[in-house]
Amino acid sequence: MSDLILHHYPTSPFAEKIRLILGFKQLAWKSVFIPMIMPKPDLTALTGGYRKTPVLQIGADIYCDTALICDVLEELAPTPSVYPDAVKGAARIVAQWADSALFTAAMAYNFQPTGVAQVFAGVPAGSVQAFVADRTAMRGGAARMASADATGTYKIYLQSIANMLHGQDFLFGVQPCVADFAVYHPLWFTQERTPALAGIFDDFPDIQAWMVRMQAIGHGKSGKCTSEEALEWARSANHEPVQNDVFEDEHGISLGSAVVIAADNFGLEPTEGELIAATRHRYTLRRTDDRAGTVHVHFPRVGFTLKKVSP
Repeated sequence: MSDLILHHYPTSPFAEKIRLILGFKQLAWKSVFIPMIMPKPDLTALTGGYRKTPVLQIGADIYCDTALICDVLEELAPTPSVYPDAVKGAARIVAQWADSALFTAAMAYNFQPTGVAQVFAGVPAGSVQAFVADRTAMRGGAARMASADATGTYKIYLQSIANMLHGQDFLFGVQPCVADFAVYHPLWFTQERTPALAGIFDDFPDIQAWMVRMQAIGHGKSGKCTSEEALEWARSANHEPVQNDVFEDEHGISLGSAVVIAADNFGLEPTEGELIAATRHRYTLRRTDDRAGTVHVHFPRVGFTLKKVSP
């Protein structure tokens, strides 16, 4: 197995999701810290534009979005599985809900004034303003949910989570699955980054006990890596074999076409390249960068749009 390199920063909720899965699977990985806000020149040299956190690098293959990263880690280390056969469909659906609806409500709750004061304690005002502007741009100008609405929604979601946990250690039984890791990460942010707001968990002892179990999984075996070392690794590594034998065309765009892929609702920066694979679940682009060399950038279909570059 080639070295796994995770491009992330310590306070990223979605990165915590992947760090815990790496721990669950007891995988060794290298850690590259990236900026919280744009610009991210070393990361985008690898991705071609995609800027969300985290990104997984395996040699010259770059994997975007945690839903796809989960699948890649499962392929590399099938045991223990985050997709147990008996619940893998339901677990994926809950994970998708957690990464979208639950995350949106939780972060709107976390970033009410009390939470903001904790997250940015001691941070210069200019840096706070830059962060706010960056996240506003990531939302494409869409308004954040009002904190009062978010509080009510978050409580409703927490009750549903508590109902799932009642009488068992994890959401679907005796071991964690992808749903647990996806549900955990926005709650982790509340607990770790905005502890003044963590009283929202007081009415849910099953959730509190589950969070202790999730935290105990840990992050596996990580080592440090610089962004320059990661770029050098991409330049010198071979690519994984491309899954272009099963081509599923939903757009009338042939392999070899110049295309643009972008997220459909958050973090809309596009990545342009040559479409070299389109399977049922993912797209792969080939692109060349002066610093990263020729890389293959992979995206999941769900949550992303594919368009042909206009001549």
